Amino acid sequence: MCGILAVFGCTDNSQAKRSRIIELSRRLRHRGPDWSGLHCHGNCYLAHQRLAIVDPTSGDQPLYNEDKTVIVTVNGEIYNHKQLREKLKSHQFRTGSDCEVIAHLYEEYGEDFVDMLDGMFSFVLLDTRDNSFIAARDAIGITPLYIGWGLDGSVWFASEMKALSDDCERFMSFLPGHIYSSKQGGLRRWYNPTWYSEDIPSTPYDPLLLRETFEKAHSKLLLAVVKRLMTDVPFGVLLSGGLDSSLVAAVASRHMAEVESACQWGSQLHTFCVGLKGSPDLKAAREVADYLGTRHHEFHFTVQEGIDAVEEVIYHIETYDVTTIRASTPMFLMSRKIKSLGVKMVLSGEGSDEIFGGYLYFHKAPNKEELHRETCQKIKALHLYDCLRANKSTSAWGLEARVPFLDKEFINVAMSIDPEWKMVRPDLGRIEKWILRNAFDDEHNPYLPKHILHRQKEQFSDGVGYSWIDGLKDHANKQNSARSTVWRSSVACSTARAVEWDAAWSKFHAALGVHYEEIGCQNAPL
Repeated sequence: MCGILAVFGCTDNSQAKRSRIIELSRRLRHRGPDWSGLHCHGNCYLAHQRLAIVDPTSGDQPLYNEDKTVIVTVNGEIYNHKQLREKLKSHQFRTGSDCEVIAHLYEEYGEDFVDMLDGMFSFVLLDTRDNSFIAARDAIGITPLYIGWGLDGSVWFASEMKALSDDCERFMSFLPGHIYSSKQGGLRRWYNPTWYSEDIPSTPYDPLLLRETFEKAHSKLLLAVVKRLMTDVPFGVLLSGGLDSSLVAAVASRHMAEVESACQWGSQLHTFCVGLKGSPDLKAAREVADYLGTRHHEFHFTVQEGIDAVEEVIYHIETYDVTTIRASTPMFLMSRKIKSLGVKMVLSGEGSDEIFGGYLYFHKAPNKEELHRETCQKIKALHLYDCLRANKSTSAWGLEARVPFLDKEFINVAMSIDPEWKMVRPDLGRIEKWILRNAFDDEHNPYLPKHILHRQKEQFSDGVGYSWIDGLKDHANKQNSARSTVWRSSVACSTARAVEWDAAWSKFHAALGVHYEEIGCQNAPL
């Protein structure tokens, strides 16, 4: 994961301003410790801190078109860049970087190319021919991006708020699935899937289609997991032993021998787990790793080590949301250990609970209509919570996290299924995420042991050890300032609407309201 900073329309384009941009860009260097780049054009600046994953030797940024009139700084990965290059045969590429296609796609299609990108990305592009610029963020908000405005009328973009906070009069989260155009004067949504309207779908459940979309289709078109094995550096899978991470590890291990990276790094998958000694995750992850034959790495931390890290965690993840902090802390500590082994990229299981209604409060969903609308709202809010955690906790140490469940095509398939199939039905033997469990329940060639495939949901911060939450609560109760920021009661991070599913949950309305108000800010006008 890289760090980007871009500024347009500064009234000051002196050497002092250039130095200031470099200084602010350094605040993002943890995201990209491998190289730094800066392009200046008049009163416009595009800076980049690179984490080299694809084409480490020649893919430094910013990137350009043939005559360097189009400049782009990108954070992310474009998984279909090879297919896109086939559509751009009249263009000359300078590097093997997957992100270079963005500059050439803009030349070929103007501003209407973003939906062609298959990946996770935030980018800013400058067209020096008319000094226009665009910025865009991926469909779900896997990569972070913020927009700000200076007192001099300048427009700023950055991967993290810490690069904007001192120099912008105001700033806000850049909305996922949106593009900002200086020509059109504001944000517009480029990502318009059918499920976004929250209308109730009726497509019958096809377990084979769901499995193939997540794994690899018969046509050899690489899909959710396999395409994310595109890398030129060592990688692995974050394995908690729960359903989601275990499926990612199972699918990745099956296809390791087929991917190009196996020639360089070997065909045995590396897996990583963190927890307090004796925690549920450590035991389950070890069992899955043994079953899959991965090279497993187990990391331990103590409650005190977690508490000692909280302040630094908050600095990096840039939120005071309680659930995000408590889940980010173990991930932050694990990421440091993983990076020390020379690994630069990991796959992770975020997004499945939002898509399939996997949180335990979904047991109370009164009907399929309510369940579907709740899953839609949860996906739309991922950029504020789980995507933010997964990205910033890992990027704090120069580690990139990729999330196969948030593949655009996989989401389209999963969200088109009649939500009746996602309902928890004890009378039919269906627990949460039954349709996903069933899709991978292959008697002839099992992906996972049965009891792992049907293991009940644990929140990440619970699975690493129950005393972690208790220790954090005790610590927060001793800190007056922490009581209002680090710990609040909640019901599995549901939206305010879902609180109405059970009258007993109403006592938690204040904490849930904090979540919902922040989600509601998505549609705040510029």
